[in-house]
Amino acid sequence: MKAPRTHFECQACGAQSQKWLGRCPECGSWNSLVEERLPADVPAELGRSLSTTGATPRLYAEVEGSDAARLSTGIAEFDRVLGGGVVPGSLVLLGGEPGIGKSTLLLQAAAHFARVSGPVLYCSGEESEQQVKSRGDRLSVAEAPLYLLAETCLERILEAIESISPALVIVDSVQTVFSLKMSSAPGSIGQVREAATQLLFVAKSRNIPTLLVGHVTKDGNLAGPKALEHIVDTVLYFEGERHQAHRLVRAVKNRFGAVSELGVFEMTGEGLRPVANPSELFLAERPTDAPGSVVLCSIEGTRPILVEVQALVSASTFGNARRMASGIDPQRLSLLLAVLEKRVGLSLVGEDVFVNIAGGIAVDEPAADLAVVAAVASSVRNRAVDPRTAVFGEVGLAGEVRGTTQASLRIREAAQMGFTRCVLPTRDRLASGEARACEQIGVESVGHALEALLP
Repeated sequence: MKAPRTHFECQACGAQSQKWLGRCPECGSWNSLVEERLPADVPAELGRSLSTTGATPRLYAEVEGSDAARLSTGIAEFDRVLGGGVVPGSLVLLGGEPGIGKSTLLLQAAAHFARVSGPVLYCSGEESEQQVKSRGDRLSVAEAPLYLLAETCLERILEAIESISPALVIVDSVQTVFSLKMSSAPGSIGQVREAATQLLFVAKSRNIPTLLVGHVTKDGNLAGPKALEHIVDTVLYFEGERHQAHRLVRAVKNRFGAVSELGVFEMTGEGLRPVANPSELFLAERPTDAPGSVVLCSIEGTRPILVEVQALVSASTFGNARRMASGIDPQRLSLLLAVLEKRVGLSLVGEDVFVNIAGGIAVDEPAADLAVVAAVASSVRNRAVDPRTAVFGEVGLAGEVRGTTQASLRIREAAQMGFTRCVLPTRDRLASGEARACEQIGVESVGHALEALLP
């Protein structure tokens, strides 16, 4: 009898090796290669039958286009992140830290979906049916055709899908699912890839939308190889601070909607409640007439959001000044401080600089540069920026203020929130007659912007 073939696979990146290595040659991870058994060879005649599906090449002009129908989950913010609802036959991956609220959100969505669109199969590999039931009672889940299955075997999950024919399938989580065809442990690279692939085949062939919950590593990335993110149609990240009441769901990949779309929720005793106006939430506790506080007009996906940028500059008591940033890229902060020193003449060599985006939200767009620069300058000069002024714009190394995207959405949101003045790049100024409720002050350099904000 021929011995089974084995190989070693990296649990961090999925790289394969014929022998064990202490360090992965692809990603550099230590002690990440695990032995896995290769599947048996597929007979040639079976391979020929699998490849003969009856599909023939068609001209692009002959293919009829179709708009994907959307099925609402009953949660407006969740539908927004998905691009307007769940698309039949799509495979969605939701990742987040433990205890952030992934299971709570999906159980609420499953209950709403079951009452409106049809039966839902909720497969839990980490909790028993009684545990899921107790959470549902706390969330006031009403009577609905919601089926619970505490199972980790992939083949049994597929049998349940075949027998129930649900309108929606939820698997919590994909790292706990294992296939009897493979000898590796649940959560390994091979098992995760096999489970996601088989669920993808079922979702596409039976036109059933499927939601998968994925674990994240200590770095905040989805556990498993990047191949898992390539398999699915949509990748969502659940973000939020444990000490904050709000939660964010961000789309980083979506074949049926906008990328980087953002949904905002508030964690309450009755579950997650959608927040219709995030700008009001993030500016609720903003201090007035406080040096170092500036309001930024940010864009997340297609949604404008106003957030507060706070800066504190104080004399350093150590030899090396500290640069700390929360919510923005620390490297970007160092670049902007260098621009302030070189182009504006602010001396920050011996000063500690702390910058924070209030509310725990992360902003990574270049349009936040001008707000960060204004907050730091306001703290250095100990002069407050007009609380009715909003700011946005990208700052270049020469000290110029560059144009941004979707300026009209930013200005309109600032006007709706009661702001009377907006400092922005000159090229982003709207034509006369647009957003007249908000005065637009175009600036071309950092020095010009500081003159307008800190006269």
